[in-house]
Amino acid sequence: MPNYPPTPLFQLGQIVATPAALQLLEKAGLSPFPFLKRHHFGDWGDLCPEDKELNNAAIANEGNLGKQSRVFSAYNISAQEKIYIITEADRSSTCILLPSDY
Repeated sequence: MPNYPPTPLFQLGQIVATPAALQLLEKAGLSPFPFLKRHHFGDWGDLCPEDKELNNAAIANEGNLGKQSRVFSAYNISAQEKIYIITEADRSSTCILLPSDY
């Protein structure tokens, strides 16, 4: 069981997903909600250390609209397939998408 912080780290805004991402998750028999939870609580998934640090900086600047930036996570669904989850810098929306949708 992951050790999540007691509260989410940022607002997700409106949650949307591309049809291709939903199709991949359905084909794999997976729900998007566990991935959204991981993203929301700071488990950035399969990112390089530099991208994880960028997310941490975005969270550290939460509430400072001049400095906060988008939050990006990537999760492997299989050896060949992954999804991205991106929350916009203004926290108005979060999108679940495939790399090819980006």
